[in-house]
Amino acid sequence: FLHSPGPTPIPDDVLHAMSGQPMDLGDPRVDATIAACEQGLRRLLHTRGDIFMYAANGHGGWEAVIENLLPPGATALVCGTGHFSESWAVQAEALGRRVVRTPWREGYALDAGAVEEALRQDRERRIRAVFAVHTDTASSITSPVQAVRGAIAAADHPALLVSDVVASLGATPFHMDDLGVDVAVGASQKGLMCPPGLAFMAVNERAFEAARANTGPRHYWDWVRRRADLSYMKFCGTPPQNLLMGLEAALGLLFAEGLEAVWARHALVAGAVHAAVAGWREAGALDFFAVEPASRCMSVTTVRVPPGTDIDGLRDVARERFQVAMAGGLGAQTGRAFRIGHLGDCNPAMILGALAGVEAALHACGLPVGPGVDRAVRHLAAAAAPGHASQS
Repeated sequence: FLHSPGPTPIPDDVLHAMSGQPMDLGDPRVDATIAACEQGLRRLLHTRGDIFMYAANGHGGWEAVIENLLPPGATALVCGTGHFSESWAVQAEALGRRVVRTPWREGYALDAGAVEEALRQDRERRIRAVFAVHTDTASSITSPVQAVRGAIAAADHPALLVSDVVASLGATPFHMDDLGVDVAVGASQKGLMCPPGLAFMAVNERAFEAARANTGPRHYWDWVRRRADLSYMKFCGTPPQNLLMGLEAALGLLFAEGLEAVWARHALVAGAVHAAVAGWREAGALDFFAVEPASRCMSVTTVRVPPGTDIDGLRDVARERFQVAMAGGLGAQTGRAFRIGHLGDCNPAMILGALAGVEAALHACGLPVGPGVDRAVRHLAAAAAPGHASQS
């Protein structure tokens, strides 16, 4: 069982779609595949914006945002959410941009009040864009993007709002246009159930015009250059055809299931994991990293462990003896936590198997745990009881 928060398991339909032979670039099926992916991503993101896709990972998506929206020396405000907000900030600085950071309180969602205050302090309007991570994969916390848009409005600031949805898209509802998000950045290897290798973003007209006005040097990442009818121009070269075939198939699976059903399935499975962690912590050794229950995301759960715990040893036991691959902590959580992914191609039976393997590994490593799997079973049973919506 692969239960990292990315890469995630790939459905057979996606693997089969990717096994086709690449085509000549003049074959109309290439353009049809690209168009299907663009239309599907617009539908998933609930936006009318342009879709730009790259042969890259999520960090490549960040770089495209930085290079298009921020001229050299320009400033971005990065909302503190933990490891991935800090990584985005460091990447912007490495590319010659200035960064204003809002503080992050460990275990909590971003502070919209701090965002508003930072924007009010920017009296010369140097900040071009606000970067906000919707779900931080390291902390397993989902932050309220709508509160960031509210902070920008309250400060009467012209900054663009950019949201990283890499870890949330396909697991959590995200209505880009209704939220007032100008750019949303995603990647293929999490809720979209594809291999790593595709980054994409939805860009509204306001953000596109900011890119058009940006005279800073760029080529491969350039949205203006990529807004074209020719597939060669859309990808600044040869499109990654087999990854696109997989993405088209994955989007088809999501829409066939129905987005409301997809989100309900993720909520059900996440609830089972949260119930298990609540049971494990009764023994006093483990706990949630996310302090507030409402902030615990639908994609991944980060679990605190006692100081001195051999996380790599625990993961080895889980993987080699109980066939469950889970992730360790990242950044400041390294050596302090492990992470259970529960997004993408995941259902209640799969998560119960994973939780049983993790619980067995915890026992094998001598960590005291309460009745986690039992709690997860009870959670799922209650959800299936008469009077509750049926979810499969």
